[in-house]
Amino acid sequence: MRRGRTEPGWLRGEPPPRWARIAPAVALVGLVLAQRATPDDVELGFFLAGLPPVAAFAYGAAGTAVFAGIVLLLVGMPGLGITHARGTDMATVAAVALLSVVIAWVRRRRDAQLVSVRTVAEAAQLAVLPPVPHQVGGVRCSGLYRAAQRGTLVGGDLYDVRAGPYGVRALVGDVQGHGLAAVATVAALLGAFREAVLDDAGLAAVAARLDRRLLADSALGPVEHPELFATAVLLEFPPGLDLVRIVSCGHPPALRLRGFAVSEVTVEPGPPLGLGLSGPAPAVAELPLLPGDRLLLHTDGVTEARDVTGSFYPLAARVPVLARDPAGLVHAVWRDLAAFTDGGPRDDVALLLLSVDGAPPPP
Repeated sequence: MRRGRTEPGWLRGEPPPRWARIAPAVALVGLVLAQRATPDDVELGFFLAGLPPVAAFAYGAAGTAVFAGIVLLLVGMPGLGITHARGTDMATVAAVALLSVVIAWVRRRRDAQLVSVRTVAEAAQLAVLPPVPHQVGGVRCSGLYRAAQRGTLVGGDLYDVRAGPYGVRALVGDVQGHGLAAVATVAALLGAFREAVLDDAGLAAVAARLDRRLLADSALGPVEHPELFATAVLLEFPPGLDLVRIVSCGHPPALRLRGFAVSEVTVEPGPPLGLGLSGPAPAVAELPLLPGDRLLLHTDGVTEARDVTGSFYPLAARVPVLARDPAGLVHAVWRDLAAFTDGGPRDDVALLLLSVDGAPPPP
C-alpha cells in the first residue's frame, strides 16, 4: 500500500538522475567544439568556468574536482586555442572551481543527513499507522492513504484492522484538523482502539473507550483550543456469523458492494468522538453479508473533494464503474479522484475495502 505523494528522488536526498550527471560532460564537449568552430576573435571558452558549479549539483567533491581540473587545463593552456586567459582570469576561474568543490562536499553531507532524517521520520510515521495486511482473520483488506501535507505519510485520517477474541474489528476515522498537527491524536486513537479490540466485548464499549481517550487528551490540551473530536466508523465481523456490526460516530456512511451493485449502509449515527458519549450508547447496526460482499469505508476527504466547477466527487456513482478496474478498487478510486480534482484533493484521504471470508472480488 502506498501512502503520501511521490517526490523526485533527488528531492529526498537520493543520487541525482542520470541526465544531471551527463549534462556537465556534454556541455564541456559542446563548448570546446563550438569554440573550435567559431572565429578566433569570438571567445566562448570562458563559459567553461560555469561547469564546475553545475557539476557540484550532480557529483561529489572528487567528481567536481575532476571537472574543475579539466576546465583549468583548457582555460590555462593558450596553445589549445580554447581561450586566451590572463593571470587575473585564471585566478577567477580557479576560485570558482575551488568554491564548487566545497559546495559539492557540503551538498553530499547535507544529502546524507537528509536521508537519515527522512528514514527516521518515515519509520516513526509507519509505526503510528502501518499498512493494513492483505488479510486479517477471515476478512480480506485493501487500504489506501494519502496525506494532505506534502512529504508526510500520516495526517488526520486513520484506519486499522485487528483480530481479537470478539472477531475482526476495523476502524476508520477522521480527527479534527489535518497534517502533522493531528498525528498525536491519530496515535492516541489507534492505541486505544488496539487495546479495545482485546478487552471490550461490544462495539459500543469500543466507541466509549475512544471517546474517553479524546476527552482526556482535550483536557490536557491548550486552553484556547479545548475542543478535540473525531468522526469514526467501527466494524466488527464476529466469528461464525455472516454479518457485520457497525457503529457510526458522525462519520460518512460505508458503501456495500454486492457484485457491482452499490448501496449505502444506513446506520443511525451517534455524536463524534470526543464530545462525550454521556447519553445512550451509540446504536449498533447489524448488516447481513454474503460471501463476496465488499464494504468500502472512506473519509470525507473523498466525498467532499471538488472539481473546478465546485461539484462534489460522486463516490457512490463512480464505484460500480471503478470496481471493474483490474488494479483494484481503492487505487482506481484514487486515480479517478485525482483526475476529478485536477491533481488530488487538499484534504487527507483514507480508503479501506473489506471483503468477508477472504473472498476475492468478483471478476
